[in-house]
Amino acid sequence: MGVGVGAKRPSPMVIVALRSKSGRRSASKDSEISQLFTSYKLRDIEFPNRVFVSPVSQYSSDDGVPGKWHLVHLGSRAVGGAGMVMTEATAINARGRITTVCAGIWNDEQAEAWKPITSFITENGSVPCVQLAHAGRKGSQERPWLGGGFIRPEDGGWQTVGASAEPYDEGWGTPDELTESDIDALVDDWRAAALRSLEAGFKVVEIHLAHGFLGHSFLSPLSNHREDSYGGNADNRMRFPLRIVDSVREAWPEKLPLLVRISATDWVEGSGWDLPDAVKFSKVLKEHGVDLVDCSSGGVSPRQQIAMEPGYQVPFADSVRSEADVPTAAVGLITEARHAEDVLESGKADVIFLGRELLRNPYWPLHAAIGLGDDTPWPHQYIRSKPVS
Repeated sequence: MGVGVGAKRPSPMVIVALRSKSGRRSASKDSEISQLFTSYKLRDIEFPNRVFVSPVSQYSSDDGVPGKWHLVHLGSRAVGGAGMVMTEATAINARGRITTVCAGIWNDEQAEAWKPITSFITENGSVPCVQLAHAGRKGSQERPWLGGGFIRPEDGGWQTVGASAEPYDEGWGTPDELTESDIDALVDDWRAAALRSLEAGFKVVEIHLAHGFLGHSFLSPLSNHREDSYGGNADNRMRFPLRIVDSVREAWPEKLPLLVRISATDWVEGSGWDLPDAVKFSKVLKEHGVDLVDCSSGGVSPRQQIAMEPGYQVPFADSVRSEADVPTAAVGLITEARHAEDVLESGKADVIFLGRELLRNPYWPLHAAIGLGDDTPWPHQYIRSKPVS
């Protein structure tokens, strides 16, 4: 893997101001392009910049099939200038969804429906990425705007599964503890989902092992109380997540990147998964062929105590990057271009994920580049609206 500079976006994008082939600005400007808008390379994939779209659930699929909403939603972020556009948590089987209306990629119909979306993202200069996920004991929920909460099987939900037969919180269903044969079948589901993702046109896969979802529920001692080879000490608790990583890496072409999202801490003092665990796990992830660790946090326990402020998760990305010697992504309340640039310039992360800020403004990258004094490609169709610097 390596870092490149000055990647151009293909048609229909156009570079408004001149830039040399080296990626530096034209001769009239003597400073280099910002870190945020320097291209970045993982394996054979070169991203035009380091603004990546974080996975944000849309709750707008029919039987796991993405539709027009996803085309417009994800496509707008590509038109808006993001270097990589990632899907929402995309279920590897039906019980892996968060809600009944979450997207999936466990059958051919779903994979086929993703093709026009990945094609549009690619045609507009970005890199399409799928986040493969299983919600585990946090599945079978109602849509947030309908109040959220657990939906019982008899009311249209499903029996959830988890590392142990313990509900996430009061009022949630008690999951079935996965047997070893269940785990084997799930590993196969992840592999099949990766193969369908390739067929659907995705160039990057991220495995979701954070936020209390199934993989994270095995990693954390707060949710994993098993007494077999998948529970107990840290190495055992890592076993199932690493099997997932191995199955996807084996199915995914060597030339294409594999990312993993982790929760770097459970935010439960003295009893949960914490940053030293995350660093140890990230070292092993690197050995298993993971190219970048996406450092989020929390989600496994309702007892979590999170002190949120801009960039509150950046120290996790910094620690994992320096101590595990693996590229990282910083995410969480990063909303200003200068802040994002400072994170990269200080070597605390390699790329920046934006979620809610890109919901508010899908064209944030275009305006952030102007704010940092960079010339970046604008769509031909929007060129008349580009602010004059």
